[in-house]
Amino acid sequence: MAALYTLHSLLTAFLQFRPTSAVTLEAKKLEQKTPIAAFPLRRVEAMAESLAPPVLVRIMLLLLLLIAASPSTLESSSPSPAVRILSAERRVDLTSSIVKVYLTMKVENLGASYVSDILLAFSPTEAEHLAIIKASLTEGKRKKKKYTPLDVNPTELAGIPNGAKLFSISLISPLKTGETTVIEVLYVLTHSLEPFPTEIRQSESQLVYYHDSAILLSPYHVVEQIMYIKTPTNRVESFTKVDPTNRAGTELKYGHFHEQPPFNYIPITVHFENNNPFAVVEELVREVEISHWGSVQVTEHYKLKHAGARHKGVFSRLDYQARPSIHGASSFKQLLAKLPPRVHSVYYNDEIGNISTSHLRTDYQQSELEIEPRYPLFGGWKATFVIGYSVPLEVFLFKSPDGQHYLNFSFGCPLHETLVDQLTIRVILPEGAKNPSAAIPFDSDHFLEKTYSYLDVVGRSTVVIKKKNVVPDHNVPFQVYYNFSPAFMLAEPLMLVTVIFLFFCACIAYLHMDLSLSSSKA
Repeated sequence: MAALYTLHSLLTAFLQFRPTSAVTLEAKKLEQKTPIAAFPLRRVEAMAESLAPPVLVRIMLLLLLLIAASPSTLESSSPSPAVRILSAERRVDLTSSIVKVYLTMKVENLGASYVSDILLAFSPTEAEHLAIIKASLTEGKRKKKKYTPLDVNPTELAGIPNGAKLFSISLISPLKTGETTVIEVLYVLTHSLEPFPTEIRQSESQLVYYHDSAILLSPYHVVEQIMYIKTPTNRVESFTKVDPTNRAGTELKYGHFHEQPPFNYIPITVHFENNNPFAVVEELVREVEISHWGSVQVTEHYKLKHAGARHKGVFSRLDYQARPSIHGASSFKQLLAKLPPRVHSVYYNDEIGNISTSHLRTDYQQSELEIEPRYPLFGGWKATFVIGYSVPLEVFLFKSPDGQHYLNFSFGCPLHETLVDQLTIRVILPEGAKNPSAAIPFDSDHFLEKTYSYLDVVGRSTVVIKKKNVVPDHNVPFQVYYNFSPAFMLAEPLMLVTVIFLFFCACIAYLHMDLSLSSSKA
C-alpha cells in the first residue's frame, strides 16, 4: 500500500509540473474518480507522454519500474511471509500421455503464530489441465514411512501475480513456531503434451512438446530445490538449458537452485519422442443396474480417439502387418481393461456386431479383458464400442448399520492409462427404492432421474453422476445409498402371475361363449 500511495503522489506532482488549465483539470479528474492502482501502466505512459517532455517521461517510467520492483511489493503478494520451503523436489513423469508430477516439500514455520494451511500455486495453464491433486503428510524414512492423507481445496487470495491459482493443504495439526514438516504432493495434468509436428506419416515417430518451469512456482520463499524430468526414450530433440542443467539417458535434471523468491518462474520446453498410446475416451457412459434377485449388470459405451499427431498420407495394411514397430510406432491396436473380480457374461461389440479379438482372464481377485478394435488407431482416428458384464450382487451391495442398502463400486475408467474427457455414470436402482444419495470422494455433478424398463409401473430411481477430465487416479470406490423393502421384489412376479391368470380367464370365457348366429324355424 505504501508503494501505491508513493506512486499516486509522484504522478500527481508530475501532472501538475506544467501549470496549464488542461493539466490541472486532468489531475483533479484522476484524483477524484479512480485510485492510481486501477490505472494500467500503458495508460499512465500515454498520459505522461501527452503532458510532459520526453526526458520527464523517461524519468517517470524509471520511477514506476523501481516502485513496482520494490521489496515491499513482493512481500505484499506473498500469502504468508513467515512460511518458507527449506527444500523442494519435483519429479515429472512424461512416459505416457498423462503427465504425473511428484512433489516433496519440507516446510518451516518462522512466524510467531501457528500455521494450519500450506498453499500450492499453479500457473493458469496448469490449473486448466489439472485433473486431480493429492497431498499426504509423511513421517519416518524409507520403508518405515507413514503417509497421512490431507485435504486439498482451491482457494483465492487478493494480490496473486500473473493469474496464479492457489490450492490450500489443510494440516492435521497446526505447525508451531520453528517446526518443520514434510508434505508429498501428487498432481496429474491432462492434454499437456503438444504434438509437433501436428501431422505425421505412418512410418514416422511422434514428437511432442512439454512446457513447464525449471523452478517451483510457489507463494513462499524456496531455499533449495531440484527438478527431474523423465522421458519415455533417449530421443530428446531439444530442451531449454538453464544453469545448472544435466541430462543422462531418459532423465533431465534442473538444479539445484537456491534462494528463489515467491512466485518466481523460469519457463522451459522439452521436445521429445513419445510413441505411447494417446488413448482418449471422448465420452464414456456407464450404466450400473442393480437387481436384488442376485446380480449387477454393467454396460459401458465408449467413444475412443487417438489424440496424438494426426495421420497423413495413405495407410498401408501390408507395411503395418510386416513391421508394426516401424510402420505404425505411434498407433495402438490393443487396450487392457481391468474389470471387477468374479465377472461373468462378458461381451465386447460395436455397431457391426460382436468383436472376437478379445481375451478375458479372471479370478477371485481381479479380471483383465484385452480388447482389440477392428482396426489399429492412428492419430485422429476414432472407434466406438460397448463392453458389458455382470457381477454377483453380494460382492458390491452391502447394508449399513442404519438399515440402508449401498452400492460400493469403482468410479473411473477401467481402461489402463486412459483419459476420459466426459464420464457419465447412471446407477439404476430397483423399482421401489427410496431416498437415494451418492457419496463421491471428489467434486462432481450428480442428480436424480427416472428410468423405465420391462414390467416397471412407477419407474426406477436413477442416480446420474457426471465428471470431466477423469484419469486413472480417479479409480476409487464410491457409494450410492438407498432404502428398499423386500416386498417390492414380489411386484414383478405378482404382475406376471396376474397377467397369466387374466389371460387364461379370457381363454376360458372365450371357449364357453357361443358366438354363432342361429336361424329360427318357420
